[in-house]
Amino acid sequence: MALDCTAALTDASIRLNRPCLLLVDDTSANLEALARALTEYECHLASDGAEAMAYLERTDALPDLILLDVILPRDDGFEICRQLKANRRFADIPIIFMTGLSDAESETKGLSVGGVDYISKPFNAAVVRARVRTQLALTSTRNKLAHANAALEQQVAQRTEQLAEALRTLTESSLETVFCLSRAAEYRDQNSGRHVIRVSYYAAAVARQLGLTEDRVELLLHAAPMHDIGKIGIPDRILLKRGPLRPVEWEVMKQHTIIGAKILAASDAEVMKLAETCALTHHERWDGTGYPVGLGGRDIPLPGRILAVADLFDALVSRRPYKSALDIGVALDLVRADRGHALDPAVVDAFFAAESEILGVKAQYHDPTDETVTSSRLPSQPCSPILKAMVGARR
Repeated sequence: MALDCTAALTDASIRLNRPCLLLVDDTSANLEALARALTEYECHLASDGAEAMAYLERTDALPDLILLDVILPRDDGFEICRQLKANRRFADIPIIFMTGLSDAESETKGLSVGGVDYISKPFNAAVVRARVRTQLALTSTRNKLAHANAALEQQVAQRTEQLAEALRTLTESSLETVFCLSRAAEYRDQNSGRHVIRVSYYAAAVARQLGLTEDRVELLLHAAPMHDIGKIGIPDRILLKRGPLRPVEWEVMKQHTIIGAKILAASDAEVMKLAETCALTHHERWDGTGYPVGLGGRDIPLPGRILAVADLFDALVSRRPYKSALDIGVALDLVRADRGHALDPAVVDAFFAAESEILGVKAQYHDPTDETVTSSRLPSQPCSPILKAMVGARR
């Protein structure tokens, strides 16, 4: 039976604003006595667990509290409580057990399955009202705290997003500043500044082929433009010289790696630390013949090995004060020929796996001033000596 003890009320809005109780007992007299004791609430009555569950399933407005008899036909109150707590829709409804059992074991069991209180029969109306008021007040407080926590979490999320956006803006501004500085170094070398853009995208494409995470790929994309920032410290008479460099001039030229690393070493930011590594090691060579330290093989940090390939390819296909641009096919053959000599074989393989993407970047950020020298001849010896001749020992 599902009865409403407030049925005599004609103002539905009043009932909707009153706490709602579900009373479950297999004895009609007990239900009527409870309803009389709780006239200040909207009460729905059920004679067993099945009737109570049917009411809960069909109602849109769940009760604020359930008073549940322990001794019921079929499933007892403990089992009904377990079923309610296992249902996400009903799990938060507080349950007060009612029973004529007065042993401590039954009370302990009731609390262990999820009950919030225990009323012994025969019950006292004043006690019932007091217990109900207490639980409704606790529920109200919990709901207010939950709403306050939700609002606070939303505010925290908003503030966190605002701070993240501010950090992104600051990071982008800082990166843009350093990027512009990097391009300024390229302009000193009579380049359009697109070299740093192309090399950065080449490096990202290769890193992705090598299986680096997108976070690490993006970090390298931001760090790579700074690989030649040390050129700022190289005198124009050496940097812009059209002929071959004398040995003493070459030693000065090689200092751009160390100068760049020193410029970038002052920051603790992860991207700047990676940029420092790029600047210092992008001219190290797999066979140990590079500079400034002469590292070889896997002793060279992976970003340096990646940039060695990306920077080499772009140097070959770009015009410089001391050389013309090579045909792309010839440049690719030269890179392939240097696999295992100056260049890490795995990185070269990744470079060619990303060849279509790299050529797309080359086309998108093409330097109009590049004058191509076309050649169909393939290298017939280890490529490093050939590169020295074709690039003029300027990389």
